[in-house]
Amino acid sequence: MSKEKINKGRKYQQVISGARSIFLSEGFEAANMDVIAQTAKVSKATLYSYFPDKQSLFIEVAKSECESQADNALKIIDQTQSVDKVLHQAAAYTINWLVSDIAQQIFRICVSEIERFPILGKSFYENGPLMGQSKLIEYFKYAEQQGCLKISDLYLAADQFTELCKADLYTKALFGIQQKFTDAEIDRVADGVVQVFLAKYGQH
Repeated sequence: MSKEKINKGRKYQQVISGARSIFLSEGFEAANMDVIAQTAKVSKATLYSYFPDKQSLFIEVAKSECESQADNALKIIDQTQSVDKVLHQAAAYTINWLVSDIAQQIFRICVSEIERFPILGKSFYENGPLMGQSKLIEYFKYAEQQGCLKISDLYLAADQFTELCKADLYTKALFGIQQKFTDAEIDRVADGVVQVFLAKYGQH
């Protein structure tokens, strides 16, 4: 698999969008580069000029999705609000992402292909969990400066926050027990995340 930097030409986003659709509906193994080209409305030559193989294309789709989620979170979450409100917004956003079709599909693909293509898992980890960890740590540092949180291990705290977001709904989505979740269900888990997290790290 090529490790060269992807050249983002004018049809790059078309390709990513088409590939996202096929990976989401077909999974990684069944996804076909010819079908992806047709869905993206580009020639096979154009597709292969961007991505020499399916693995590099999937990595870029996952990376693009993670970057988009991170950008959207920064736009939606108002970090000037009280710490409990910010944490609730962050938790609700994280839960919605974790149970989404695309996040579930990316996770399943990475796990199922980990032995044949370990680079898939490594790439998703770096652009997904590690990126999320970094954004949380940035906020935790700010909240500490405001006297709202007291955390000795920022990295562990960020991971704990994300793991708390996986309670109940994420497991149901992962095992196909439930696919759609209401705002009330999301809020219930988010409330629990905030309560437990602040009980540990909040300044009382």
